[in-house]
Amino acid sequence: MAAMVFLTIGTGYVQAQDKTSDSASELPKVYLIKEITPENLVKIYEALGRKAEGKVAVKLSTGEPGGHNFLQPTLIAPLVRKMNGTIVECNTAYGGGRANTEAHLKAAADHGFTAIAKVDIMDADGTAMIPVKGAKHIKEISVGKGLLKYDSLLTLTHFKGHTMGGFGGSNKNISIGCADAHTGKKQLHAGATGQQWGITGREFMENMVDATKGITDHFKGHVCYVNVLRRMSVDCDCAGTSAEPPRVPDIGIFASLDLLAVEQASVDAVYDLGEASAPLRERIETRHGLRQLSAMREIGLGSENYEIVDLDKA
Repeated sequence: MAAMVFLTIGTGYVQAQDKTSDSASELPKVYLIKEITPENLVKIYEALGRKAEGKVAVKLSTGEPGGHNFLQPTLIAPLVRKMNGTIVECNTAYGGGRANTEAHLKAAADHGFTAIAKVDIMDADGTAMIPVKGAKHIKEISVGKGLLKYDSLLTLTHFKGHTMGGFGGSNKNISIGCADAHTGKKQLHAGATGQQWGITGREFMENMVDATKGITDHFKGHVCYVNVLRRMSVDCDCAGTSAEPPRVPDIGIFASLDLLAVEQASVDAVYDLGEASAPLRERIETRHGLRQLSAMREIGLGSENYEIVDLDKA
């Protein structure tokens, strides 16, 4: 299996060596496949070597009504079915077409997700508090109560820009995506201000990381992270029909058992595109999105240095 080690420097990466060595074996592995197909999603998941066991939650975005820039059911169906997974979401706090369970389930059905798997709106039956060890701001995060039913978590993420986060990767997918519509999302967006959208910038990034730490700790290592870098728009899937069209070339699929490593590799790959990714890089930097990465490192959510395992060369 071919492997390359990348040591992150600033916001881009440099190739440190082109073969596995003792130092490389100590770094978390980030698997890469450039062609984005249903078969390759299964292949990259299997390469992780960690089978999702028990009752499996697959966290993804089912997309706002009228929108189409989300991971399509035809792309993800073989992987979701392989693990007998349940697609999980929580209702939104911004209104839109997924602000209540009935509307949310209708959107999921209209977009084809209920045809490939069960869809569980986790805050439909209430909320639960999960402690956050080492939190900077949020000592307990309020999540959809349904999250507690699951034994394993697959974070299946359409990596793209985000209105407030700069970029939306696995960290955003877990933190905002598992926080319940009212209490949890207000913790993330309001903080001590008490105002629903009162927190932005670096503190918002830190809040997301706090929430992710609590949720991933809850699963005690039974978490896999898959970022799909395709149709990367500047705005999030949640913008629906008002979102700008994708403006960044597709890159491929990244997967890891290390959250920070897969997020860092995804960001590095975007920056490595140079001018072709300028709109997304501008969004990341104007929103202080890179603070997600440093906050993950500080709280112990992985390593910013990683080994790329290129499955196209395996």
